[in-house]
Amino acid sequence: MLADFLTCDCIRLNVACDNWKEAVKAGTDLLLEKKCIEPSYLAAIIHHHENFGPYMVVAPGIVLAHARPEDGAKKVSISLVTLKKPIVFGNVTNDPVKLVFTFATTDNKGHLSLLADLMELLSNEEDMQVIMSATQVNSVIDIIKQYSN
Repeated sequence: MLADFLTCDCIRLNVACDNWKEAVKAGTDLLLEKKCIEPSYLAAIIHHHENFGPYMVVAPGIVLAHARPEDGAKKVSISLVTLKKPIVFGNVTNDPVKLVFTFATTDNKGHLSLLADLMELLSNEEDMQVIMSATQVNSVIDIIKQYSN
């Protein structure tokens, strides 16, 4: 399922950002282009980060940026952005972030299979390192295909 959502047009590699807000925007921009989210979704992610802290930094170097379905999600979607330079999000354990997944869902259940595939990918340290250092989108797609159940 992951490969059905995380396609070439939802992946950008080595994106230059100066701070965590720009990094999150890079991910939401890809979903905005595909009309998967409303512009308000970015504001909601930033709001959650500022009010609840960097809980979205889910593993060393990896953020799973997301907001609530009612914050502007139009359909289940995901994007992936690798950062040219790692960015500090404020998570003492898992900073700095090199990889930004931006995730949107329209309900509390329809995305669970997609999320399960993503968690399996995130748990493979070797594949995550390959993705973080990738220079070609096709090499990222090849890895993602291995996690699509």
